[in-house]
Amino acid sequence: MPRSELASFTDLSPAEDDFLGDVIAGLSASPKSLPCKYFYDERGSKLFEQICALPEYYPTRTETLLMREKAPEMAAAVGADALILEYGCGSIEKVRVLLDALDQPASYVAVDISREHLRAAAEVLAGDYPSVDVHAICADFSQPFEISANLPGRRKMAFFPGSTIGNFEPSEAKAFLTLIADHVGVGGGLLIGADRKKDEAILHAAYNDRAGVTAAFNLNLLSRMKNELDAIVDIDGFAHDARYNAVDGRIEMYLVSQSDQSINVGGRKFSFAAGETIHTENSHKYEIEEFQALGRAAGFEPKTVWSDQDDLFSVHYFEKNAD
Repeated sequence: MPRSELASFTDLSPAEDDFLGDVIAGLSASPKSLPCKYFYDERGSKLFEQICALPEYYPTRTETLLMREKAPEMAAAVGADALILEYGCGSIEKVRVLLDALDQPASYVAVDISREHLRAAAEVLAGDYPSVDVHAICADFSQPFEISANLPGRRKMAFFPGSTIGNFEPSEAKAFLTLIADHVGVGGGLLIGADRKKDEAILHAAYNDRAGVTAAFNLNLLSRMKNELDAIVDIDGFAHDARYNAVDGRIEMYLVSQSDQSINVGGRKFSFAAGETIHTENSHKYEIEEFQALGRAAGFEPKTVWSDQDDLFSVHYFEKNAD
């Protein structure tokens, strides 16, 4: 009988973030940095949604169009009666394009660290897809965790859209892809989005938009520190800057001090010289062959790749090799 509710909700009780500890550690380092995971409070998440709709920001709309155009081919690669496993699923919207194209998907497993948001989004999906067993796991997907061997599905297929893999350092990306390979097992698949290297002017515009939304998104880290950690910080004394590092093939985002100043937080004082930066995020870009090599290093075999006509973005399909 078709389900209209969650088949299961598993709470692995992921460790609470230590915002203050991470801020102090990052500002004590040389060069200074802040973890990009702290972008996504309520305001930051809304700002990121606005970024995704900006005319300069191509990744989201390009991947979405690519998924819609190539969904039948992607579904054919995945096959019938699949178990779909999505990491960092957020609002669980992108997978709908895939589920609609698949031949009788057996089950879907949503993995995310945001407990209540995950449950609510998964319950909505379960109601909209009553023939699919919908499961949810509250976990930090970058850390090892187990997937039940008893879930319905002929084969496991992981889904990781959005070019989030670019936020990992290459060594971290390899480790994460190896974790996925362990989850799907031999013969299992992975459908994953990866942003491509391209003209630097396109990248600069995408991360330094004219409307200043990305700047607000970046500066929101300082607002969080002020509001949540009682930090003494002149937010207007910092400016957003995103630059392309051609050697490492990545966009690097920074907050740049506009004068000699200091930030006081957690009983510590951190001094800044004019022009000094806080590194907040990397977004690695990959040529198709580079990303296929990364997949191979993690135990996958490249099978198919789709890219848009402007060569901006790619979606890869891999299968797990025999050990």
